[in-house]
Amino acid sequence: MKVLNSKSNNFDKNLDYLIFKRRKNIKPDKISVTKIINDVKKNGDKALIKYEIRFNQNTKIIPSPAKINKLIRSLNPKVKKAIDTAYNRIYKFHSLQKFKNISYKDKFKNKLEYKYLPLESVAIYVPGSQVSYPSSVLMNAIPAIVAGVQRIVMINPGYKGNQNPAVLYAARKCKIKEIYSIGGPSAIAAVSYGTKKIKRVDKIVGPGNSYVAAAKKEVFGDVGIEGMTAGPSEITIVCDKFSNPEWAASDLIGQAEHDPQAQCILISKDKNLINKIQIEISKQLKSIPRGSVARKSLKTNGILMYVATDNKIINIVNKIAPEHLELNVKNYKFFVPRIKNSGSICLGKYAVMAMTDYNVGTNHILPTSGSAKYSSGISVNEFYKRISYINLSKKGIESLGPSVITLANYEGLEAHAQSVKKRIRRK
Repeated sequence: MKVLNSKSNNFDKNLDYLIFKRRKNIKPDKISVTKIINDVKKNGDKALIKYEIRFNQNTKIIPSPAKINKLIRSLNPKVKKAIDTAYNRIYKFHSLQKFKNISYKDKFKNKLEYKYLPLESVAIYVPGSQVSYPSSVLMNAIPAIVAGVQRIVMINPGYKGNQNPAVLYAARKCKIKEIYSIGGPSAIAAVSYGTKKIKRVDKIVGPGNSYVAAAKKEVFGDVGIEGMTAGPSEITIVCDKFSNPEWAASDLIGQAEHDPQAQCILISKDKNLINKIQIEISKQLKSIPRGSVARKSLKTNGILMYVATDNKIINIVNKIAPEHLELNVKNYKFFVPRIKNSGSICLGKYAVMAMTDYNVGTNHILPTSGSAKYSSGISVNEFYKRISYINLSKKGIESLGPSVITLANYEGLEAHAQSVKKRIRRK
């Protein structure tokens, strides 16, 4: 892992370079993504199956009910119970996010309303192929269910014709009836534009690799997407002399095992702790099944930082705007009001990011690549659209109309002014 010292003259320059380099490296070849999307738009299911065979060795894009039932039956009951627990907790927390409609009547008896309406259809992207995440099914689908979305479609790449039993069980738990064994840019194109076998949706949400993220940006405008970048995972951990180096090392590796493009950053004022964590990382990597993935991630994108002051640490965290932030420090309450940019923040030594990935109740689909500076994670709000309703009284237009006419004329929009004038009572 790269080691930086905030007291060095070129610290800020080096940090900016490492962050920018990683973000640049995770951007795929846009030409290839566009080519795949255009191919599916033009050739539909034929192109979709072609890419499934090429990337996932999969020839059947719609799994049969019999196969789904068989795979779900094969699932360990303990895993089913764990999914049930996660479902209940995530549903409970997200049910508290419901919005209230606004209805307001002014002194002229004009009535203004603002109503929240659920989207009609959404596709949730659940990463798959050789690794699968039933937790991502829950994090995607439950907020949509709470919002009242009627049609929820799951796109989840299988491998050699098989999808993950736990992913399928989670989908059943969420009462998802449309399941497609597809992935990558071709899957994004299919639900964006529709094929003979797949009906298009209004919005696509969910995390994916850099190609999926790029494809979602490409189709935006023809279909809705989240207002954030949900790409390869990130974590920043702030530690102090009271932190447990074994725990901190484990938290870094836990994020690194997701993807070679994941980014794990540790910040501390204690040089001795940083050294201990380095030793722990080397030790623990030897016993992790996905150790080779985690090792590549840490070597390519990992950063260990010695930072001399709390204020400097706060500035760095806000600059990075990490997906996940762990404040594994004794005085975390000092940091909380000063941290403005992060997808989620774990407070204290027991609040480990891995728990938030599963059953705490908060959502784990969060902004990455610095997009936490201007966006938030998935919530119920993602699945609403909002409509204004305006009912003007006769007195209302006569009282407010002259002011509107003045502004319309000032802006050079004579027809606007005339449309108001014609409704005002002539004296």
